[in-house]
Amino acid sequence: MSELSQQEKLEDLPGVGPATADKLMENEFDSLEAIAVSSPSELSAKVDIGEKTAINIIDAARKEADIGGFETGNKLLEKRANIGKITTMADDFDRLLGGGIETQTITEMYGEYGSGKTQIAHQLAVAVQLPKEKGGLNSNAIYIDTENSFRPERIKQMARSLELDEDEVLDKIYVARAYNSNHQMLLSEKARELAKKIKEEGEKIKLLIIDSLTSHFRAEYVGRGSLAERQQKLNKHLHEVIKFTDLFNAAALVTNQVQSNPDAFFGDPTRPVGGNILGHMATYRLYLRKSKGDKRIARLVDSPCMPEGESVFTIGEEGIRDA
Repeated sequence: MSELSQQEKLEDLPGVGPATADKLMENEFDSLEAIAVSSPSELSAKVDIGEKTAINIIDAARKEADIGGFETGNKLLEKRANIGKITTMADDFDRLLGGGIETQTITEMYGEYGSGKTQIAHQLAVAVQLPKEKGGLNSNAIYIDTENSFRPERIKQMARSLELDEDEVLDKIYVARAYNSNHQMLLSEKARELAKKIKEEGEKIKLLIIDSLTSHFRAEYVGRGSLAERQQKLNKHLHEVIKFTDLFNAAALVTNQVQSNPDAFFGDPTRPVGGNILGHMATYRLYLRKSKGDKRIARLVDSPCMPEGESVFTIGEEGIRDA
């Protein structure tokens, strides 16, 4: 759809004239869906309109885009037919997740250093480019790198093992290095702009990777006095990620660091950083840990539809595979 027809659609909303439509377009509220999933405070601040006007615009956009109302379970089941799955390249790992990494959700993977988080992130950036019959979505990926851990050489190894064109695979992964938490949050917003541009060019972005989600937040907000501010910013960041997955029917994979719980006298004292905010926002939570040699264990800790369980996989030169 052309920019002109998009603007005309926006001008049909109550309280939106040509000037307001221009501001909406300039601030990436360039579709009914983008407006429908925004908050009144966000729309009001970015477009410089009253919050009451913002509420009316959002309500009208939700009605036009058929977003946000009550629906029957069967209607939702029909919509879930559009959900895609990205293979991890290990059949048993895919089984644990009900077929792979799911679109329109956040999947969190946490574990100690060397547990395989970044390796899986690299593998998924390659796997999402595969055709659907091979477990991919025939799409591109965005990779936000916060720890300088992205390695194009590793991508080439994984692509080679799947007999894919190595340079073409790299061309379909858009990488940005985040230097602090504010930059990381800005990049998650820019990801929406990039995905829209790619879509206009006839391609698709179906995977957003943030490796790792909490590294900068953990380093910059130290001590209990800054915990509330950290969690508030993390919450805002995750809402932007969810918005991305909804708008583009994309999957989000976030890796997470861990810390030791000194109060745990029994069992594994390891717990993920991010607290309840991340716990509630992630649809699937996976705990990764090392095993013997090149083997790793993935434990599904939380899922709305899959039972808790474990899967053993290997990390080799070719990538992630069954043990």
